[in-house]
Amino acid sequence: MLTFYNEHHAQHDGRGHFALDRGELAPCSEKPERVAIVLKECERRGLGAIVTPHGVPLMTLERVHSPRYLHFLRNAWSEWVGLDPRHAGKDALPRVWPVRTLRSDIEPDDFGARLGLYSMDAGTPLTGGTWIAAKTGADCAVNAAHALQRGERGTFALTRPPGHHAGSDFFGGACFLNNAALAAQHLLDDGLERVAILDLDYHHGNGTQGIFYHRNDVLFVSIHADPRVAYPFYLGHADETGSGAGLGYNTNIPLAPGCGSGAWFAALETACLKIAMARPQALVVSLGVDTAAQGQDPRFGLQGGDFLRIGERIAHLGLPTAFVFEGGKAGPELGIHTVNVLEGFETAAE
Repeated sequence: MLTFYNEHHAQHDGRGHFALDRGELAPCSEKPERVAIVLKECERRGLGAIVTPHGVPLMTLERVHSPRYLHFLRNAWSEWVGLDPRHAGKDALPRVWPVRTLRSDIEPDDFGARLGLYSMDAGTPLTGGTWIAAKTGADCAVNAAHALQRGERGTFALTRPPGHHAGSDFFGGACFLNNAALAAQHLLDDGLERVAILDLDYHHGNGTQGIFYHRNDVLFVSIHADPRVAYPFYLGHADETGSGAGLGYNTNIPLAPGCGSGAWFAALETACLKIAMARPQALVVSLGVDTAAQGQDPRFGLQGGDFLRIGERIAHLGLPTAFVFEGGKAGPELGIHTVNVLEGFETAAE
């Protein structure tokens, strides 16, 4: 397994690093330790070569994200600090959003209003190193996709911040650039005609769905917690099947939290059959392992050995596969579960 590692990921870790949660400022759960834990486990098990990515041009990001959004994201921190030098010690969080009936086509001059224009929540702080971390993460994803075209059977983009909640022109859910979408788009730009994305994170990949919802060259399949009770709340229902040319190319399998591993693996089988029927030429996996229990939260109840089974089942699809790291709580199990998926894939693919 060839792993592309984002050596700049920890720069997205501001001094405050707080998120607004239930009326209080709470520490963010999306921490630099997450990647460090997975990297250590990759090295311990000798998963394969770990390399840094080649930088990709901005026009590659523009294949997925709007130029207006990218311009804002690149310059947001310098503008934030330019308003008041004291801001250098604080993270930037939005305070207003353009909800229904409000216009979003004109950028406000006010920085806080523009921050809200390009965001979906108050839990995704923008920090001094956000752009470099997100951009290098995108480099990892695109490089991982490109390596498949060079003959690799499986690759892994080990990066943060994650990506699947980021839309074409907004950030949220701790995500700024949609790494999985960028990987899929690069495979198409590299000459493929059909690509599939399988999202295994506990939370629905709303950003990825939105990017490809009207297209028939990328099949998006997601297994996730019912959005009526879990983030992102406003997307991820089973009746969202695509629109226009993309009708039938979006499949959501929402599950009740606590449903257990049996129901989850039945959903995985449904997802894999859907992918096989679409006959894609390559697969991108949004690899979230937050489906395991987290303290008192049962999630879907997956355990260590289950993640080996996941990798094995994905390998049986017989597709060149790029895994992109998404969610999971920082702790020893994060590395074990993540590498179990990759090792299961490698073993079954041999």
